[in-house]
Amino acid sequence: MFTFLVTQALRNRLAVLAVAAILVVYGAFTVTRLPVDVFPDLNRPTVTIMSEAEGLAPQEVEQLVTFPLETQMNGLPGVTRVRSVSGVGLSVVYVEFDWGTDIYRNRQQVAERLAMARPQLPAEVSPTMGPISSIMGQIVMVALTGDTVDPMRLREIADFTIRPRLLSIPGVAQVIPMGGEVRQFRVAPQPTALRALGVTQAQLETALAQFGTNTGGGFTDQYAREYLIRNLGRTMNLDDLRNMVVATVDGRPVYLRQVAEVSFSAKVKRGDAGYMGAPAVVISVEKQPGADTVALTGRIEAALSEITATLPAGVRADRLIFRQANFIETSIRNVEQVLVEAIVVVAIVLFAFLLNLRTTAISLTAIPVSILATAIAFHLACLSINTMTLGGLAIAVGELVDDAVVDVENIFRRLKENRAADDPRSTFAVVVAASQEVRSGIVYATMVIVLVFVPLFALSGIEGRLFAPLGQAYIVAILASLVVSITLTPVMAYYLLPGLRRLDQHESGLIRRLKRALAATLRVALPRGRPILLAAAVA
Repeated sequence: MFTFLVTQALRNRLAVLAVAAILVVYGAFTVTRLPVDVFPDLNRPTVTIMSEAEGLAPQEVEQLVTFPLETQMNGLPGVTRVRSVSGVGLSVVYVEFDWGTDIYRNRQQVAERLAMARPQLPAEVSPTMGPISSIMGQIVMVALTGDTVDPMRLREIADFTIRPRLLSIPGVAQVIPMGGEVRQFRVAPQPTALRALGVTQAQLETALAQFGTNTGGGFTDQYAREYLIRNLGRTMNLDDLRNMVVATVDGRPVYLRQVAEVSFSAKVKRGDAGYMGAPAVVISVEKQPGADTVALTGRIEAALSEITATLPAGVRADRLIFRQANFIETSIRNVEQVLVEAIVVVAIVLFAFLLNLRTTAISLTAIPVSILATAIAFHLACLSINTMTLGGLAIAVGELVDDAVVDVENIFRRLKENRAADDPRSTFAVVVAASQEVRSGIVYATMVIVLVFVPLFALSGIEGRLFAPLGQAYIVAILASLVVSITLTPVMAYYLLPGLRRLDQHESGLIRRLKRALAATLRVALPRGRPILLAAAVA
């Protein structure tokens, strides 16, 4: 079979070169389109359920909220683990599913169970599902600062200007503002005034609950047309709240301003944020699983620059406290540097042993072609460039040229012998025969190397998700180099090697010295084979 492949490659030499050129161009284009991340996708399909239960202690939250939710979720198909955290007024339940399950189907199943669990929960508790997020989802933290506005206004900018804009970017899962002051109405009842005017606390609470809402009043027909009647009561005006009627006593309205102090106030803080020693609002941005962190960070930064241009004077929203893309770019750059250094070292070693630019060039061709073929395979398999895949390529660099070196060296030697023969054969026949001589050894060696990395795919859980891409990159690159040695290497040898003038003097002084040293070692070792084998066995 391999003889047939080599023969067909040599008969269609121009087609092989054209396919290789197309592969290189398309591979280079594909590399720029691959998503970049620090690690492979380590996200186990997980659905997060969050429930707020204000006023409840952690023990009550666990008994009244968390336990009923856990009971409902445990029976879902595909669930591997249910874990929870119960705190003051807050319950968070994590429902983990098997690897490979559809996260959207999982969320649908969880939503169905939530509907069944709601009657068992306290009336004021309404559990909701969190957005689909990544295990390394926090990609950007932005400091919103401004000396010209108060903390309440700063938080409003974060909540109502920046957050909706960032959530509109594809790939963003959640935007969480922290710090600042959340504006709210503050109503401080005056007990003396309440008693004097005959208003009860219950009446005050009922009136406040009905404030600021739009209601419908039905329809009216006029002139054969139907009109909607609406009561527009939604407002954020403080005077509207002050002038709200709390109750009617003896036919006279009692206004809120008569029985309470009304003002804007900050919500009670349970945390705060700052930047460079000064108060600020910090905005955390989380990405969706599978999103390209580097590309998404670029879009977020562009959006922040646009927003900053529209903010009040002195307010800035482009100061990044944390940028995960920095770590990714540094890691990728370091691995790329190692990859380039490895290629340079391989080139130097090859030239030192082969002492011929053409044979070195033919052998080195296997590296870029194999790596770019791996990039195309990653693109088709929807994999990303990360430290593990680049690590697999870095490990494989030295072995990518093995097949080509053996093939080129044997072709070179057979061409030299053919030139000195009395009845020389055609270059075509020599190249085919020389490639076939070493083909079985090359294939066996490649298969053994591939089998060494196969156990990586047997790893389960996080370990398997982490190390499998390394094995994929390594195996695909090695197999690509095998294909190159069968097709492209003989074709390049056919074109470049027969024209060499000094075929008989291609060995370097280093090779000749190594051969003499090897011969001397064998002369000493072969007569003493049994003691040497015994010593090796003991060692």
